[in-house]
Amino acid sequence: MKNLKDKKILMIICGGIAAYKSLETIRILKKSGCEIKTILTKSSKEFVTPLSIASLSKGKVYDDLFSIENESEMDHIALSRWADVILVEPATANTISKLAKGSSEDLASTVILASNKPIFLVPAMNVRMWQHPSTKENLDILKNYSYKIIGPEIGEMACGEYGEGKMTEPVDIVNRINDYLLTINKNKKLKALVTAGPTKEYIDPIRFITNKSSGKQGYELAKSLSRNGYQTTLISGPTNLKIHDEIKLIKVETTEQMFKETQKNLPVDVAIFSAAVADFKVVKKYDVKIKKRDELNIKLEKNVDILSYVSNHNSKRPKLVIGFAAETNNLEDNAIEKLKNKNCDMIIANDVSNKSIGFDSDFNEVTIFYKNNKQEKLFAKNKSLISDEIVEKVNNQLN
Repeated sequence: MKNLKDKKILMIICGGIAAYKSLETIRILKKSGCEIKTILTKSSKEFVTPLSIASLSKGKVYDDLFSIENESEMDHIALSRWADVILVEPATANTISKLAKGSSEDLASTVILASNKPIFLVPAMNVRMWQHPSTKENLDILKNYSYKIIGPEIGEMACGEYGEGKMTEPVDIVNRINDYLLTINKNKKLKALVTAGPTKEYIDPIRFITNKSSGKQGYELAKSLSRNGYQTTLISGPTNLKIHDEIKLIKVETTEQMFKETQKNLPVDVAIFSAAVADFKVVKKYDVKIKKRDELNIKLEKNVDILSYVSNHNSKRPKLVIGFAAETNNLEDNAIEKLKNKNCDMIIANDVSNKSIGFDSDFNEVTIFYKNNKQEKLFAKNKSLISDEIVEKVNNQLN
């Protein structure tokens, strides 16, 4: 597990019967070359002791938010920044509920809330608690916040019941973290470009032709690519959305401007064209505002096809070119036709006739069409989760 060597792991141990397994996780992490610090919640000390944790981890054990000793050595902000990865094991139903609500009532929840690092949750609880709708809802919230969930497994539990809720075995937990870091390390060498939002084609100084798009899906894709290690550039049409500082943001208005900025930022390894560009522009733009009394005659011409240009470029074609198809009818036929005509590797199609998802919504439902005739549906969920699933497919295609 060479990707774990010299990594700093902050391990948060919560109060559940499975807490004893954290000792084995610490042993494997130490053997892999990790530096470990640990936070014990109040209830976790009913199952494991600070002495046993310190003996195995060879690192500091924290257990009280208001400890003068803790705060003088390393406050909760510094502790969250120190870690490369935060591992919550076991993550009880109570812990999951507190995190979903943004609680900061103890050191563990405060550090997590203050963290900007990858957070892995390893759920462990009774099968009925795992199946409860509130647990599922809380997990969906945390997934939307980019928490990574490991498990649980199906098996026999300490309470004697059998079902889903058993904590994933320590060696599998460590393998998942190692695989994640491996992907991040590989992707750091890769560049990604995303287009997002609408474009505007002006008729006169204040009127324009545009397409309906909030840009939310494209922005979430850029965030997910960045979280996965890619050097990410986002070329965005007019939106009110914000993006992280580590993502290179280029703002444009027209399709021609988006095209030129795309050209400037090639070559890349992955290009995802989610922008709803205006397919037509006016042949002659009016220099002054058109009055109602004026005779209006607007002639349109086709705009530059950015997706087709990039996917058919001889020397600068990305390894993976992904287009979007927003359709109101014949979704499959139109998507397959676009996939072939544009020479894409993937087309991500969604039905925008459904008003509850797609345009202006925080939710989406898409079908991915691959070059090898494979199809894959991603059912309705938050656009950030859709983006994470799409980027996972990108990782698989590249790696």
